[in-house]
Amino acid sequence: MKVLIIGSGGREHALAWKIRKSPHVTWVGCAPGNGGTTAVAENVQLDTSDPDAVVKYVVDNEIGLTVIGPEAPLADGIVDAFPNDGQHFVFGPGAGAAKLEASKRWAKEVMASAGVPTARWRGFTDADEAIQYLKRRNEPVVVKASGLAAGKGVYVCNSAEAAVEAVKAIMVDRTYGDSGAEIIIEERLVGTEASLIAVCDGTDHLVLVPSRDHKRVGEGDTGPNTGGMGAIAPNPALSAETVKLCSETIIAPILRELKADGTPYKGVLYAGIMLTEDGPKVLEYNVRFGDPETQVVLPLLKVDLVDLMLLAVGEKLGEFMQQFNLHSEDWQSVTETKHCATVVLASQGYPGSYEKGKPISGLPKEQEDLVVFHAGTKAGEGGVVTSGGRVLNVTALGDTLEDALSKAYAAADQIQFDGKMLRRDIGK
Repeated sequence: MKVLIIGSGGREHALAWKIRKSPHVTWVGCAPGNGGTTAVAENVQLDTSDPDAVVKYVVDNEIGLTVIGPEAPLADGIVDAFPNDGQHFVFGPGAGAAKLEASKRWAKEVMASAGVPTARWRGFTDADEAIQYLKRRNEPVVVKASGLAAGKGVYVCNSAEAAVEAVKAIMVDRTYGDSGAEIIIEERLVGTEASLIAVCDGTDHLVLVPSRDHKRVGEGDTGPNTGGMGAIAPNPALSAETVKLCSETIIAPILRELKADGTPYKGVLYAGIMLTEDGPKVLEYNVRFGDPETQVVLPLLKVDLVDLMLLAVGEKLGEFMQQFNLHSEDWQSVTETKHCATVVLASQGYPGSYEKGKPISGLPKEQEDLVVFHAGTKAGEGGVVTSGGRVLNVTALGDTLEDALSKAYAAADQIQFDGKMLRRDIGK
């Protein structure tokens, strides 16, 4: 089977790396890919914003499975453009279900209807109205652009003044373009963050190893939110009982709600969770693999990822789980008994403006317990150069979390490029 992956980041490199290991797969393509994906796939020049062009390429080249990495093509309905012919499968939700990420306001409304625990919130389309609301409330809040903002667009504010500045940045300055035409303002939840990824077939789901992402750019969780500066798995904060509770109260109800609405969710569902004193609550849903969580989840997955994807697309995941007596929360059954850590090397200035084209040196060769997933790189005249804010994901496996982190940081220190920036407290 030929497999095409849509996307160009660290998540897509990790997907290509894992999918290439499947015995079913004869060819892997990445559209457009990056400077590192060429080690495991063929980079394909294709207008991924044009669903018809993607489908034509898939059909013309007899590609059996297409995996959609980023959220934007999903929100634009790329899955809905594929023919239902039993030959050209696509892994990801349709546009109707993808609204879970494309509209935070809509996601909140669906959560309310499904009874999913989440933060109290209000939505606004008028900046002045939002500012007056914040001045009356005068307490710590979270301000979010309702639309897609590439993992950014979230401001955790300790004061009304900071929240007002966030509203101005999103709605007045339009830092995130039209994605900031509407915002939601939430109560600020307190607790420990966790990430949970589940493979879904519209009815049933299987949770993968729980992980934790470090969102803030600075050590000690300081500075602005980013797409993620590092991740670990398994997440020690999530007990087996808590994973079961999250499966039952956060994943299953959303699947039931979307199926009842005629938009069954097939693909991978990501839940960003806060473990509060009142129990787990949803911070956000993503309709694709998390980034950089994918980089620590997939190296620990001991079953064939392509098998799981095809079971989900074919609405047969439940049958598979029943056959092997698996419950939705049984992530240990499909996971290696190791730990994984990834450290993001970013460009100086990220998540704001940054320079590109910096030569990268010291990249280690892939080992059994070490792999560097490229995120923002491209092939230059003299080798690989930087081309994005998050440049590399240095990923290592170990028998303990400390072992995995030690290996990842040793490799991260070996890699050099001008303006290299990283957090030293991943996993703390």
